[in-house]
Amino acid sequence: MDFPISGAHINPLALMASGLIIGLLGGFFGVGGSFLAGPALFAFGVPMNFVVGTDLAHIVGKSVVAARQHRKLGNIDIKLGLLMVIGTLPGVELGAQGIQYLKRFGHVDQVVGITFIIVLVLISIFIAYESWRTLKMEKNKNFQKTNAIGSAEKGKGDVSALSGLAKHVQRLHLPPMVKLPTSGIKSISLWTILAVAFIGGIFSGFLGGGAGYIRMPALVYLLGVPTHLAVGTDLFEIIISAGYGTVSHAIKGNVDILIALVMHTGAAIGAQLGANLTEYFHGPRIRLAFVPLPLLGAALVVYTLVTGRHLG
Repeated sequence: MDFPISGAHINPLALMASGLIIGLLGGFFGVGGSFLAGPALFAFGVPMNFVVGTDLAHIVGKSVVAARQHRKLGNIDIKLGLLMVIGTLPGVELGAQGIQYLKRFGHVDQVVGITFIIVLVLISIFIAYESWRTLKMEKNKNFQKTNAIGSAEKGKGDVSALSGLAKHVQRLHLPPMVKLPTSGIKSISLWTILAVAFIGGIFSGFLGGGAGYIRMPALVYLLGVPTHLAVGTDLFEIIISAGYGTVSHAIKGNVDILIALVMHTGAAIGAQLGANLTEYFHGPRIRLAFVPLPLLGAALVVYTLVTGRHLG
């Protein structure tokens, strides 16, 4: 099937199947699925500037479905999500402007592709190490499943939220300070939340999707949000930030809405299934299962850049 806006030729069944898988994984891990959606679109032959804008458009609809399901399960901190939007939107616009700059010099595919590879590999390494360390600590010391930050039920043994950097971040006194009772956080600087959101927004605008592969780990490891709440809150925030990013990239001519609609056909189903699955897994195990997926995305980008060949 020809997609005249981006000039790509892709089998629509392959697009729908990709959407289903990406929706399932996105709903489960709370990262919108862009760690695979972007590389998959690039591997299908979509130019990278259209990959970024189209991925944002596709992510919006899927995230609405997944976030509704997480809301029913009580996995969303609405206050935190709305505060993050304040920092995310400027970051998204900055990232989108970066794509426009690269378009003028004809280096979008190379620069964005290499950035994708570096980011995804580093994320996999970090989460693999931390999740393995957390599981080992729980086993050796027989940690209680009660989350000392505040939510025994939602933490489900998620001790990484108590460790290291999150403790120090919550102790930083940079007014104004805010309370996040849903996440069990008694006091945290608003500037910390905005900084995490702004950086995530830059990646979203520059690499596409909701950049949950940056934001979701940051919510857990930096802010101390329990994993289940980080998953749902990230998806809720993505609805707003990716919606803005879609409009911004559409104005700049970077969105193939037909591709986004075809992918969303499968993604909407997968998102609901993925959201339900989070109720049956332990926090660190959710993160550990996430490890090979960014590596798969990086491998797709490497294959396409090196061989110049396209899938589907």
